[in-house]
Amino acid sequence: MTTLPTAVALQGPTDRTLGRDDLATCLPVPVGHTLTITRCRLDGEDLSGLDARGVHFVDCSLQATRWAKANLAESMWQACKAGQADFRQVDLTDARFVQCDLNNTSWLRAKLAATCFEASKLTGAGFGGAETLGLVFVECLLVGADLRGLSFRKQRLEQLQMADADVSGCDFRDAVFKGGSLRNAHLKNAQFAGADVRSVDLGGLSLNDLVQSFKGAVISHDQAATLVEALGVRVG
Repeated sequence: MTTLPTAVALQGPTDRTLGRDDLATCLPVPVGHTLTITRCRLDGEDLSGLDARGVHFVDCSLQATRWAKANLAESMWQACKAGQADFRQVDLTDARFVQCDLNNTSWLRAKLAATCFEASKLTGAGFGGAETLGLVFVECLLVGADLRGLSFRKQRLEQLQMADADVSGCDFRDAVFKGGSLRNAHLKNAQFAGADVRSVDLGGLSLNDLVQSFKGAVISHDQAATLVEALGVRVG
């Protein structure tokens, strides 16, 4: 069996306030290498168009940074604060975000192929027009997020808090939900056939939602009783 080579880890700036030029001097990362930037501050910087493939950001502050059309493929983000950051049209193929604050971020038309978000906050985030083949969310806060048209088909969805989110046109067919919430979510044209939603908070679900989107889904007896009671019918 052939053993794949391990990427060579390079140590980048630590505990510094960085501007665009400071970051640009570290880039691009040589092929087969990674570059770790630790506890640095880049708040409000315009980083559009940079080639930052393979960069690992650890405990960094990147609030309101602008990354439009940058290349962040195979980047890693751990415990970073990047609220209101602009990732429009960014290539984030195989990128990973772990325990990050990404509230109110824009991912408009971003390339999110095989991108993973884990234990991260994405309240109010917008994913309009993004390429999302293989996109994965695990234990993420997606309250009020714009997820229109995304496909979650056949995925295992663990603790996704999508209350008040817009999931119009999303494909949840044959997905298995483990906890999480769809309370008061916008469900127009979403598909749940074959999905197991027994452990999901479905508060605010209307009869119209049930008929249009949840036909063929698996719900619990308690969920069914709650839906019936919402129509003014008492369950004995």
